[in-house]
Amino acid sequence: MNGMIEADIYGNVNSTHLMGSRIQNGIGGSGDFARNGYLSIFMAPSAKKGTISTIVPMVSHVDHTEHDVQVLVTEYGLPDLRWLSPRLRAQLIIEERASPEYKPLLVDYSSRSEQLLYGKHTPHLLTESLGWHNRYLRIGNMRPREES
Repeated sequence: MNGMIEADIYGNVNSTHLMGSRIQNGIGGSGDFARNGYLSIFMAPSAKKGTISTIVPMVSHVDHTEHDVQVLVTEYGLPDLRWLSPRLRAQLIIEERASPEYKPLLVDYSSRSEQLLYGKHTPHLLTESLGWHNRYLRIGNMRPREES
């Protein structure tokens, strides 16, 4: 098992950089284990102090792509992501592993991104995908003011 800072709805993992630019720790051996281990497992609490969600629309830095991440663990369980399409991964990660206080925001983001005419495989709202990180840097909370 390896620790993570955040994972996105498709299973990409950031294990080294806070808010995408401030290094927290080195990647260490997690890359070796993610690529070569029997199971690649990453874990973290689903939210930190209620102001930061570990499950986000898009990670701010990618250390491990969705192709190398097989299991994500939060206090709500451990979904096996192997052999799932990106959309099924997103549904499983949001419904079964996200913090209840962030789940409605992730469901909203995911459903709106699926309405796009482009990017059907792993749809993202590019103008919003890193907005959660930006909001935290501005107001100290990933949730909008009316939600916090």
